[in-house]
Amino acid sequence: MFSDKREILERVKADNVRFVSLQFTDIVGTIKNVAIPVGRLGEVIEKGVWFDGSSVEGFARIYESDMVLRPDVNTYRLLPWEPQARKVARIICDVHRPDGEPFEGDPRYILKRAIGAAEEKGYLYNVGPELEFFLFKMDAEPKMRPVPHDVGGYFDFSPRDLASQVRGDIAVTLESMGMEVEMEHHEVATGQHEIDIRYADALTSADNVMTLRYTVKAVSQTFGLYATFMPKPIFGVNGSGMHTHQSIYNTSDGENAFFDPNDKYKLSRTAYAFLAGQIEHARALAAVAAPTVNSYKRLTPGYEAPVYVCWGQINRSALIRIPRYSPGREQSTRLELRCPDPSCNPYLAFAAMLWAGLDGIERELEPPPPVEENVYRFDDARLRELNIVTLPGTLREAIDELEKDEVLQQALGEHAYQAFVRAKKAEWDEYRIQVTDWELDRYLETL
Repeated sequence: MFSDKREILERVKADNVRFVSLQFTDIVGTIKNVAIPVGRLGEVIEKGVWFDGSSVEGFARIYESDMVLRPDVNTYRLLPWEPQARKVARIICDVHRPDGEPFEGDPRYILKRAIGAAEEKGYLYNVGPELEFFLFKMDAEPKMRPVPHDVGGYFDFSPRDLASQVRGDIAVTLESMGMEVEMEHHEVATGQHEIDIRYADALTSADNVMTLRYTVKAVSQTFGLYATFMPKPIFGVNGSGMHTHQSIYNTSDGENAFFDPNDKYKLSRTAYAFLAGQIEHARALAAVAAPTVNSYKRLTPGYEAPVYVCWGQINRSALIRIPRYSPGREQSTRLELRCPDPSCNPYLAFAAMLWAGLDGIERELEPPPPVEENVYRFDDARLRELNIVTLPGTLREAIDELEKDEVLQQALGEHAYQAFVRAKKAEWDEYRIQVTDWELDRYLETL
């Protein structure tokens, strides 16, 4: 996009930008920001900007806290919701150590390292995430409560529905920021919506996920609404997922390495091995792809959540679904992993998904037979007969699985793995000692 520093500085001047938001992501997927006046951008592009990493989740210890942000100028975008009088642009940054080496705990670097491992094998990893979220009104109480603002259902159309206006504005805003929205629609639950981002390489898609999340929130606020990507904000209705379509292309000829015209599912041996790798590592992968306490309130049977570790084509209760083949769309052959949710750090999730698939390819793993029945209707005996296991039932169980999985530990790298597990154990411990409203209602008067 920009061939040199001069080009981006000319663009910034033409856009009348006053401030630049230098963004990066911590280990749990929270965006961090350092804002600079536009006059400093040239210097920062050349030398980077120093910051203290000791207070950032998963970054450095206090005695090695100095870090450097290096802007990836091709991620330059205007933030359309900022006032015209003080235009703000954002640039996503990579985190480096003072000696110039990439910081091994930077989630964006972790994904780049995984992409590099795939490229060494001759593959390009592409993903297409589908993000679901809820839109709520703000209660009159000081505390926000989930109050859905519409009564629409799955794919419902209502020309005067506020939800349609909000989604439309979100889509226009995202496109003004250089993202291609493939589809936006109402989801199953009241107040629930989905926006699908156009298929792209994994790094671009991860950047897009981070951008989409704060853009949805910013645009929603202009309508007096609150958007949340919490996986299960309301008991008794479907939760929000981030189903992720994925494929690998051969770097030698640009062809989809997953396609085989002679197979029943149009999948190649490479695709089956990749699928088998993700099946093999599914229980540990859940810790990274569904990384919050609340994630496991979504991953329960009965709400279209993929809790069973199996695969199929027409089976939406399966962990991995194979979208149907359409003649002439060989390049679209892909696997849909259905367990990720939008609370995940997309850099870590895509890196872990890729390493799991590559492990399957390297070991030439064979997946179990497909399951095309509704697994939600299977009893325990039928599940045992088909050797179908379930995803972890809690965050703690998922972390226990991650601690046994050397491949996914390698995917994260020692620094990030230790920091991630430490943060998630702390989250679980904080959660498990809480006294909830449910407990008070259940026990306070009866015991």
